[in-house]
Amino acid sequence: MDTDEQLQLTPEHLAVRTLGPLTVPSPLDGGLLERGESMHYVGEHDRVLVDGTLGVATKRGVPVEELPTFEPGGPRRTLFFDPKKTKVGIVTCGGLCPGLNNVIRGLVGELAEHYGVHSVLGFRDGYLGLTPDGAEPLELTPESVRWINQQGGTVLGTSRGGQDPRVMVETLRLRHIDILFVIGGDGSLRGAQTIADEAQRRGLPIAVVGVPKTIDNDIPWIDRSFGFQTAFGRAAESIRAAATEARSHPGGVGLVKLMGRHSGFIAAYATLASDDVDLVLIPEVPMPLEGERGVLAHVERTLDRQGHALVVVAEGYGQDMFAGTEGGADPSGNAKLFDIGKKLRDELTSHLTATGTRFQLRYVDPGYAIRSVPANSHDSVYCTRLAQAAVHAAMAGRTATVAGRWHGRFVNLPIPLVTHSRNQVDPRGDLWLSVLEATGQPVHV
Repeated sequence: MDTDEQLQLTPEHLAVRTLGPLTVPSPLDGGLLERGESMHYVGEHDRVLVDGTLGVATKRGVPVEELPTFEPGGPRRTLFFDPKKTKVGIVTCGGLCPGLNNVIRGLVGELAEHYGVHSVLGFRDGYLGLTPDGAEPLELTPESVRWINQQGGTVLGTSRGGQDPRVMVETLRLRHIDILFVIGGDGSLRGAQTIADEAQRRGLPIAVVGVPKTIDNDIPWIDRSFGFQTAFGRAAESIRAAATEARSHPGGVGLVKLMGRHSGFIAAYATLASDDVDLVLIPEVPMPLEGERGVLAHVERTLDRQGHALVVVAEGYGQDMFAGTEGGADPSGNAKLFDIGKKLRDELTSHLTATGTRFQLRYVDPGYAIRSVPANSHDSVYCTRLAQAAVHAAMAGRTATVAGRWHGRFVNLPIPLVTHSRNQVDPRGDLWLSVLEATGQPVHV
């Protein structure tokens, strides 16, 4: 998000919906809650500042107590739900992402072992599992999920496509579900919002809490999404393999296509992790194919200078090159992307052949292989902590809410806030500046 969007935030944008007063003593009180506030911990009655710099805060021209703030995440001394009577559902939606099983395991463990919740159902195959056409849900226990964090994918299955919120809420009612955890990206979270709204319309005290998942790291107002670090780490391995191929052949050209429909974070971070890339192409920074400062000329110059070249492209780059071609949409309503990797492969081959340049091009598309791997250690920790934060929010009656981390602190955020816009690489920001410094490519803003 940009500074203007940040300055437009009001307390209404940041308000978290609650189901009612907190009257049930928490089983965590007297143990995990006995600690003082520090730079690493924010108490439940404090607030977390939205603004991370003095400059932005000063521009608001309001007293400190009127600055926009997020509700801190974490456990409360009193709860909305009585853990012994609470029944919970979990659903995973959308594309695969490293860490899905870690979040499921974290949710089940926190619910059962710390709060004493005895009934957790895993709805299968995404929102389809909340309809009469869905498969029978799984009973989830600490024992049944003990080792799932070592697997990629999701043990609950997943799918895309919108289901009727009235039908899904009726399923929750019939199964006596009090809390639904939705693990998914922006489209899935919008679906979670419709479920929360329908439950409210019907007067049903059902908490709907999201754990934001997007491999592209494009959900705003959170430091990062889970699975992202694993993804760019695996992407960096593909880049290093392509670099080895390129360096080992006269005129070697490596071309690696990575995920990034609207945001080029994976391409940018994987490039910096590899330090072998000569050109990065992302959706946020238009760079033409033709011209002195275009893609084709830059690759040709790089080959002439060092004898090999390595190009990384995010899948959402250059979609304007396919203008006038009908691509259709996926079951979630997202426009299907054209294959920019194959387009670049063909354009580079044609250009370098026409100029008489000696080259051997290797095209690498790791694609879904990155999505399906287990989370690395760093993401595993983050998934567990996100799951714990989500459980704390849900047990305290928060709904239409996601658990996230902002400036290093866990916070509760309203779903409309995190689905209103998209987190993207800032062409004038320090991340992209680092990429330009690492690659030496032409500057396009």
